[in-house]
This record gives sequence, C-alpha cells and structure tokens, in this order.
Amino acid sequence: MKLIKDKIEEIKTNGYPLDFGIVFEHTFENYKKIALYAGLMLLVFTILFGVLIAGVAVSIFGVDTVTESLKPENLKPENFSENFLLIYSVSLILFTCLMSPFQAGFLKMADCGEKGEEFHVSTMFEYYKAPYFKEIFVSTFLITLASSGFSLLLDFSGIKMIGSLIALLISFLTFLTIPLIVFGKLKAVDAIKSSITIVTKQPLLLFGLVFVAGVASMTGLIGFIIGIFFTIPFIYSMNYCIYSTIIGFESESESEKTAT
Repeated sequence: MKLIKDKIEEIKTNGYPLDFGIVFEHTFENYKKIALYAGLMLLVFTILFGVLIAGVAVSIFGVDTVTESLKPENLKPENFSENFLLIYSVSLILFTCLMSPFQAGFLKMADCGEKGEEFHVSTMFEYYKAPYFKEIFVSTFLITLASSGFSLLLDFSGIKMIGSLIALLISFLTFLTIPLIVFGKLKAVDAIKSSITIVTKQPLLLFGLVFVAGVASMTGLIGFIIGIFFTIPFIYSMNYCIYSTIIGFESESESEKTAT
C-alpha cells in the first residue's frame, strides 16, 4: 500500500504521461480476451436479477399492483409522492452499493485476461469477501449519495440539467475509485480522494477515453439489442487499462518488501 500512496503523491506533484492511442489499443486487446465470457455473465445475471426483483415485487405488492404501477401514465415523475421518491432513492442507493462488488468482478476478469489466467463464474464474486466488500460498499454509498443528493436537490430547485451534469461530473471524477480499492488496496475515502487527484491531472484526455468507451459500449444496441451485453465490458477493460497505465501493479517482490 505504501508504494501506491507514494505513486499518488508523485502524481500530485508531477502528474503522469498518458497517450490516448496506446491506452485505447491496450483496452481493445484486453477486451477481446474477456468479451465473450463477460458478455455471457452480464446477460445471464441480468436476467436472474430481473427475475429475482420481479418475484420479490410481486410477492410483496401483488401482481395487480405491480402491473398497474408499470403503466406509462403511472411512471411519470410528477405522479410520484415524496415518500415514494425517498423510498425509491434509498432502495436505488442500496441496490447500487450491493451490486458494486459484482461489477468490480469485471475488473478482476480484465486482470486475469491480461495475465493469461483462467477466470470463472466465481471471479464475478471475488470482491464480496473481506476486505474488499466493505470498502467498495462504503465508497459506492458515498459517491452515489453525493451524486443523487446534488441531483435531487437541484431537480427540486427547478434546474434539472445542472443536477444531471453534477451527478455525471462526480461519477467521472471518481471512476477510478473501485480499481484503487481492488488493485491498490486503498480504503474507501482514500480511494475516492486519490481518484479525484488522478482525474484532475488529465481531465480532458481521460474524459475522451471514458467517452469513447461509453460510445463503443453502446454499439451493441445496433441490430440485435442483446449485443449490448457483449459491448458493455469494453468500459471495464478501459477502466482497467487506464489504471494499469497510470498506477501499474506491484510485482511479487515489491509486495513482499512492502509487507516486511
């Protein structure tokens, strides 16, 4: 961990070199190694989670209530009560926090692909164990609470566009938080602060890389919509390669020195 913190301090002082073309090529090569398996995992678990959520909703509220609430005229935000919005926001934040370790599993898959190691279904649940789960949960909670809080506050003030932009800005500034936790072994708050430090040193270049990754992931909507499940992993490969380029990974000898 000391080496990671030293690297962050060095970045604070001197910044870091970053080449758009090299990172993009690295990302594409990494993505090719995990695309099929990651896409299948995303598709299968999205269906399973969808069925699970639907089953819970029906068992609690009943089929008629759920069907009625899903009608287009009942999905308009102006029809929602303040209590419903509060419950919905809290539920969304908790669901996002609980799903974050699963999403972090794609970073582990990208790492395995990079190193030529095998990855399995269990890889997706690698970070539901200590010490990663707590730090991922806390960091996601803080980030989601901040972005949702600002967004809702400005929405109620009548300036929805600004709220959405601030939420996107917070997400952009903190997009390296999870890699810093799972690979850098930083605590939640340290990872958030370090992500902001890294991103603000090269904001335009990093925004370009993240934007291109987002556009590339959306290409799966062309033709068969199901293809998006196989293009979304490109985002995780991009995040992994950005982290790899900027921070890098400790060798086994370095890890042993740090431990001693």
